[in-house]
Amino acid sequence: MGINTETDITANLQIGPTSLGMVRIYVAGDGIDLPMDFDPEEAEEIADEIRAAAAQARAQNAGKGPGKTPGKKKR
Repeated sequence: MGINTETDITANLQIGPTSLGMVRIYVAGDGIDLPMDFDPEEAEEIADEIRAAAAQARAQNAGKGPGKTPGKKKR
């Protein structure tokens, strides 16, 4: 499975500070219970990567109209 592979798996995502001064990304779903802790600097790097990916996705969707997602078709 890769970035461009669609899946029907669903999971909940929670992000927040821990009592130990870390940033936790917590993913939970069917058979998944994955807490990932990062120091604040690492968390900021991850946030930068997410913002960059969002900008690239926005650029790819430019001109396709609001709410249009590549690969998703109405039935």
